[in-house]
Amino acid sequence: MLTPEQVKTLIADLIPCEHLEVEGDGHHFFAQIVSSAFEGKNRLTRHRLIKDGLADQIASNELHALSITTAATPAEWASKQQ
Repeated sequence: MLTPEQVKTLIADLIPCEHLEVEGDGHHFFAQIVSSAFEGKNRLTRHRLIKDGLADQIASNELHALSITTAATPAEWASKQQ
């Protein structure tokens, strides 16, 4: 069973993150991801970038459920924080 910190590390290993928060209970995880890697990508492509990178963990059911609640660029994140 993965911990939120382990999921956070898996995501951070995929893309550079300016902000990354992961919460969860070992089965269901929720992630807020802010990355310049999302620049010029639509929402679906951003989510696929993360989910495709975690495909092995998802396929093995090591990572049962990941909800990406935020997949934003640094500029988008900054505008939401104001």
